[in-house]
Amino acid sequence: MKRIPLRILPFAALAVALQVTAQERYLSEVFTNAQVTVLSNVSYGANIDFLTSDFSNPANYGPEVTQLQTAVSTNQPIPPAFFNVADPSTVVKVADLKMDIYQPDQGVDSETARPLFIFVHTGDALPPPINGSPNGTKTDSSAVEVCKRMARRGYVAVSMDYRNGWNPIGTTVEIRRGTLLNAIYRAIHDVKQCTRTLKANAATYALDPNKVILYGEGTGGYITLATVTLDEPSELFIPKFVPDPFQPNISYIDTNTVGNLDGFNGALTLYRPNGQSSDANFCVNAGGALADTSWLAPGDVPMVAFHTVFDPFAPFSQGVVIVPTTGEQVVEVQGSNVFMKLADQYGNNSSFASLPSGDPFTDRARSLYGTTQTHLGGSVTINTGTEGLYPMVTTDWPGLGLAPFEEASPWQWWDPNSPLAQVIVSPGPPPVTAGQASQASNPNFSGVKGRAYIDTIMGYMNPRIVCALQLGPCAVGINENDAIAIGVEMAPNPAHDMVRISSANSVIRMVEVYDVNGRRVSAENVENKVFTLQRKGLKAGAYFVVLTFDQGTVTRKLLLD
Repeated sequence: MKRIPLRILPFAALAVALQVTAQERYLSEVFTNAQVTVLSNVSYGANIDFLTSDFSNPANYGPEVTQLQTAVSTNQPIPPAFFNVADPSTVVKVADLKMDIYQPDQGVDSETARPLFIFVHTGDALPPPINGSPNGTKTDSSAVEVCKRMARRGYVAVSMDYRNGWNPIGTTVEIRRGTLLNAIYRAIHDVKQCTRTLKANAATYALDPNKVILYGEGTGGYITLATVTLDEPSELFIPKFVPDPFQPNISYIDTNTVGNLDGFNGALTLYRPNGQSSDANFCVNAGGALADTSWLAPGDVPMVAFHTVFDPFAPFSQGVVIVPTTGEQVVEVQGSNVFMKLADQYGNNSSFASLPSGDPFTDRARSLYGTTQTHLGGSVTINTGTEGLYPMVTTDWPGLGLAPFEEASPWQWWDPNSPLAQVIVSPGPPPVTAGQASQASNPNFSGVKGRAYIDTIMGYMNPRIVCALQLGPCAVGINENDAIAIGVEMAPNPAHDMVRISSANSVIRMVEVYDVNGRRVSAENVENKVFTLQRKGLKAGAYFVVLTFDQGTVTRKLLLD
């Protein structure tokens, strides 16, 4: 091949760097922790808290609800007593709902329309340790880890609170079912309010209101799946939502009380329209299940699901939701193995269904489709035609007494010495702490293990988000299989002061360095097979090193700490 004249190399290299940036951003981390900012406890809405309010006497709560509705409708502040659970002057309490916002520093990142990623945490719709676990907040270890990783990839990542409250120890399945369905319904409203609030502030956070990803873990998976599929009022009257089959027009969920599908116009809801849509464009569940497959329809958003095959609480296929703290049955649902087959049949995942094999995450998922997994006498057949489903076949734990189950959420972990983990949730004997209770379905939990599972989640999820939301080329990474890339080494990486670059086969003609926004920050002629790249004042962060050879170019990502 004829050697490219050096006078045009900057333009050619710039095009290469920009192309690589487009492919790398959102697929892998292009920012460092130091370049990610976190805004904590940002309010996104306020609404009546069913966990702490007393609705036993209408004569007491009725006037207070009227006062609250009037204040909200006239844009007046809600009196502080309503927010203070310890203040006995009101029986109705209001939750000030918060979110933590993780994003690349806008002083470093020039992108003004970044996709929005919303993390909805687990927790069985009850706060820890009442839920029998140290997990269940927007600052869970897995929530923080996932949001930081997404921010380092260039997303605006948000971990949000939502309202809790139902009766898991109700004496009848109707009580448990009715209170849980209402809790999930209120949480859907909170997700929509959070989405609308963020969209209204799109310019502030440099986000794209038309590229919204909902990610739900555990209970959050139920919530996010319901948020993107519950879109017709009639869907609240399917048989499992009707307590009395002889009164099919009465649902467990009374929209006149708790609001319509968007959370508006109910006696006990304070949300108001702000001119923004609550629509999302992509849904991910890590655990959880879909309330009913009748909610799923052609044209619904693309979905990716991560689910342990023998989840003891949320069925992988079809089954009944089990309350982790009591073992009580609540409501029949459909798991990822069922609804993802429908999502594919409906064509909802067509944007990424044709991703080629060859990466370890896609290959692993596809190798499990159509296989039958067994554990302690139980078996599950993983469906074929479920592109977007990552079945997790975890380690057998025959001593757990969970036959035929295994692990539930291997991506979670917690500090065993934290106050929440040390709270006794069962008197025994022997007494059981919240941390010990959670170990029943995650016996060898650790940060190392949790992060390893999140590695898989990131590797499988992000290429599919990129395809569906058209964030770049629909591929699993940069194709560097060219012959010239063989034998190219760059170490150390991450680097502090300098990095050694070598090529076993070809002479390096030029080395150029570009930042994540495609700006060239360094360029040197080399004419050698070995070169030492000096830092020369470059800030910490991610860069792209473009190596020019007679045969073409090779690009490598460099991290400076």
